[in-house]
Amino acid sequence: MLTLRSFLAILALAFGMMVSACGTTSPTVGARDAGVTTQSQLATAYALGSSDRLRVTVFGHPTLSGEFEVDGTGSISMPLIGTVRAIGLSTIELENAIAESLSDGYVLNPRVSAEVINYRPYYILGEVGRPGEYPYTSGLTVQNAVAAAGGFTYRANKRAVYIKSIEADQEIAYDLTPSTVVKPGDTIRIGERIF
Repeated sequence: MLTLRSFLAILALAFGMMVSACGTTSPTVGARDAGVTTQSQLATAYALGSSDRLRVTVFGHPTLSGEFEVDGTGSISMPLIGTVRAIGLSTIELENAIAESLSDGYVLNPRVSAEVINYRPYYILGEVGRPGEYPYTSGLTVQNAVAAAGGFTYRANKRAVYIKSIEADQEIAYDLTPSTVVKPGDTIRIGERIF
């Protein structure tokens, strides 16, 4: 049987958990800089694209495993099952697609693992020392990309960056913060500041 003191302690604990769960914040969207509306980035699952190099492992079947590159058509070519569409899929979705194809008369209960070993390059344009194509590394931020491209020019707008992802039709302006990320295949443009 609960005493009044135990009941109040449980009630206070439950109330404290409820209050702490409500204390989350959302990212800032719509900040203004030099007349440009910018957005904060949200994390999304990586979608495979052309020139990504993958390591696919079919457990227990080394002849079906290996390294494969996503070709210009967005597919990889594997032993037994031929071409498998990869573009736009996450690695988990690709694993499921390969396992489904293999289970169709080739391998009993296939277990498949896929990982990206080389990402497609990114591009940086505008007010940087050396615009061009650069190899992508995991965890890359816009500030790292600018440093690799020789830093900002004296005219660079250091508060906003324009990024066109491979899936998008047009570039989007983002706040340029230390955590502004670059994804493989992105085209980054550093604009000119307005005096």
